[in-house]
Amino acid sequence: MLRLSFIQEHWRLIAFGFAMTFCSSFGQTHFISWFGGEIRATFSLSHGDFGSIYSIATLSSAATLVWLGRKIDVVSLRAFSLAVVIGLVCACLLMASSWGVLALGVAVFGLRLFGQGLVSHAGLTALGRYFAAERGRVVSIASLGYTAGEAVFARVVVMALVIVDWRTVWVVAAIALALALPGLLTLLKGHEEKYLLEPGNRAGRFSTVNDYAVKQVLRDAGLWLRLPALMAPAFVFTGLIFHQVHMAEAKGWSPSLMAWSFGLSAIASVAASLVAGPLVDWFSSRRFMTVFLVPLIVSCGVLYASDASYAAPLFFVFMGINAGCTSVLLGAVWAEIYGVTHLGAIRSLGHAAMVFSSGLAPAVMGVLIDAGISIEVIALYCAIFSVGASVLAAFALPFRGIGMLDSKAPT
Repeated sequence: MLRLSFIQEHWRLIAFGFAMTFCSSFGQTHFISWFGGEIRATFSLSHGDFGSIYSIATLSSAATLVWLGRKIDVVSLRAFSLAVVIGLVCACLLMASSWGVLALGVAVFGLRLFGQGLVSHAGLTALGRYFAAERGRVVSIASLGYTAGEAVFARVVVMALVIVDWRTVWVVAAIALALALPGLLTLLKGHEEKYLLEPGNRAGRFSTVNDYAVKQVLRDAGLWLRLPALMAPAFVFTGLIFHQVHMAEAKGWSPSLMAWSFGLSAIASVAASLVAGPLVDWFSSRRFMTVFLVPLIVSCGVLYASDASYAAPLFFVFMGINAGCTSVLLGAVWAEIYGVTHLGAIRSLGHAAMVFSSGLAPAVMGVLIDAGISIEVIALYCAIFSVGASVLAAFALPFRGIGMLDSKAPT
């Protein structure tokens, strides 16, 4: 674990990372999916229709993320953070006031771009850039913001929708973000001097040796072998959680059971994140990548095998374990392999791939559901894909850096 003195010295930046991942909840699938039934009813959409709109918006945001995400390398973190949080506020307001399918699509695009994409990108890129030896553990703490968001909003949204209209919830979300913005910026007070201008600061001192540009990264065979494993959690989690209302109906699971299970998922994610951080620091993210999908595979297996009420918490617990591991891995892997000079551009490329994967899932699974394919069969396909992705990640172990074999890696 991190030393108390280290946390005391760097608590502002760590808290900033946590706050940004927490605020990203408003653009995450776990939040938006709670409104699936109301949105489909309001706009007369089928599962496939809404899934397709969601997918098109998400895929468009992935393409935009590659361009906007790299701006964090050339503008101040404070200015970048201000812009992306304001963008998320505007997207929430547009969601609340959407008057037709086109406006709905634009709103979802904004939520996915700024929420899932750029807000969390700002928090984790800062931590990945400014910390080295402690990177995995620092990211594991900041990534708890994802888990906290899932745990809090699963219950809040369920209760809120009983009391108020779904559009009102989005207005409240926009107001909450606007009120949080001054606090977020306060956490960054003086960070440029602390992490960039003091040559003796261990957290801010990083080397540009073996740092790679995006065009070099795209030529790395290891990248393409690792991408399926990195994309698997986004595809599986987004697809299944987006259609959680249908999943609950098919399994006979009540909304209260689903919300309670989400809470267990959050606890499991916290525990996994705290364990995964030291593991990434000790064994490297490349090695950790070969095994981090095991909980996801087990989760899909549970969904495939049982309709019992106990299967719901088991499904969410193992999904939560994988989510905790994934958030730590994605916060550390790009800096570890490709350096930090162009980390914003490289991480935005990788994050865009994750968003692209999550964008495909709702449409693909929605079409399968409309075609009569059961949620159990879909879960089985997801498990098989995850096993294959893990095998490819193992093949990538000898590669570290561009076109280079790591002599320390097992062959």
